[in-house]
Amino acid sequence: MYLLEKGLISVIENGRVLTSDELANIGRKRVNKFDALYSVYCDLKRRGFVVRKGLKFGCDYLVYRHGPGIDHAPFGVLVYTDGESVDPIELVRAGRLLHSVRKKLILSIVYKSSEIKYFVLAWWKP
Repeated sequence: MYLLEKGLISVIENGRVLTSDELANIGRKRVNKFDALYSVYCDLKRRGFVVRKGLKFGCDYLVYRHGPGIDHAPFGVLVYTDGESVDPIELVRAGRLLHSVRKKLILSIVYKSSEIKYFVLAWWKP
């Protein structure tokens, strides 16, 4: 979707070139929270980060300053929408896994106004 919107690729389905709206509709049918995930992806890219899938580390995205093979991702990102309930077990699970590989957990919340807020979680030792 991102590359299509930037004019770098074309997406063809059944011999027909898809528009970005058509591709977005396919994404919405196939991917839970597609719009929120895509908004966060675009925002992180706009801020200059390299963004990759984070499934292996229990999060939605891994975020690099320079890219895989050049540096390690310092952050794992979980994407939520405003008003979405959050399972605390999911936060603990993702936080512990990311902490064990020296990454910080970032919660991103996408609001209906399209505003995105980021919260960095860190382990606290009393």
